[in-house]
Amino acid sequence: MQVRINSRKRAMKKIQLTLLSLGLLFILTAGLIAMDGLSDNAQTSDAAIVLGSKVTPDGVPSARLQARLDRAVELYRQGRVRNIIVSGGTGVEGFSEAVGMANYLAERSGLPREAILLDEQGNTTQDTARNSAQIMKQRGFKSAVVVTQYFHITRSRYALYQAGVTQVSTAHARYFEWRDLYSLAREVAALPAYWWAENT
Repeated sequence: MQVRINSRKRAMKKIQLTLLSLGLLFILTAGLIAMDGLSDNAQTSDAAIVLGSKVTPDGVPSARLQARLDRAVELYRQGRVRNIIVSGGTGVEGFSEAVGMANYLAERSGLPREAILLDEQGNTTQDTARNSAQIMKQRGFKSAVVVTQYFHITRSRYALYQAGVTQVSTAHARYFEWRDLYSLAREVAALPAYWWAENT
């Protein structure tokens, strides 16, 4: 009986150590993703690539998406980018994210339409990367600044690398909310899953 009890205790300790190790690994990974995303290194580039997010049924970008677009406008006005690629799909709201983004840049921020390039099929990060890479190839662009939320920077940059865009710098949107914690946790799982899918 004592042998069984000791065996169970050892098994429980192993489980506890495993869970503790996984928890620490999770926290470390989340911290690295956050630090990477917050460490902007935007370089003078051919284009900014703005990843889409929610728009209202009448096409107005959400506050989170507006922050991404505002950051791209800042880069444009600083002369760091000459073009802005806006990428997004059509959500449940029924309005094209890319069109809503382009309208915001042109009508509310005063950017010239010819500087705004649309990808209306950017339904996922991977789609955005591939479609943006194709647009860049067609235009002869070599470099880009990826603009999104800080927790999304690492995976977005990696997706662009995988799509063939090797000169990628970053700029995060200056907008934070409590649900970022959930989004950051999701990225901890999404990043290795994305890597696995791309390399197997």
